[in-house]
Amino acid sequence: MERIKLKMIKNHLDNIPKYELPDGYSIRMFEEGDERLWAEVETAAGEFSNIDQALQRFHKEFGSHIEEMKYRCLFIENNSGDVIGTTTAWFGQLPLTDSHLGRIHFVAIKPEYQGKKLSKPLLSAALNKLREFGHKEVYLTTQTTSYPAINMYLNYGFEPYDPDNTDQKGWLMMEDILNRKLNI
Repeated sequence: MERIKLKMIKNHLDNIPKYELPDGYSIRMFEEGDERLWAEVETAAGEFSNIDQALQRFHKEFGSHIEEMKYRCLFIENNSGDVIGTTTAWFGQLPLTDSHLGRIHFVAIKPEYQGKKLSKPLLSAALNKLREFGHKEVYLTTQTTSYPAINMYLNYGFEPYDPDNTDQKGWLMMEDILNRKLNI
């Protein structure tokens, strides 16, 4: 499948779905020194080809915001205390907007834990964090190869964001793969 980058937006943070983590899992916040754990999860999930590359990206994105990460980066741990998933309730700006928005950033779950009903509780927790920080709207970036996640985001009320029609090929592909009509 062709990997095409896509953007999505959610225009409100009302009625965030509530999902409980399955037994044996918990969510905790980032602590100083957790950079390598973040890199290990992101690399295992296929976002980066190696841990060094992931650490470089971590330091580029978040290195000057370590204090902020303690309040915005969430980890899922298993009952052994191993970090197996992460996302960040971040902030940023979409192209062609002037708005400062909340951002769901770097969602990842290690492959051996995917399909265990962990993504929805993690996403709900991150959206609640964004609401706590006063964000009214939220966006994320993703790619066509993450179509199960895109389906979940759509079910949470995210919509395609493509004001200049540069992502049409990817969104048409998603309509076909997900067998659902999208607002494109």
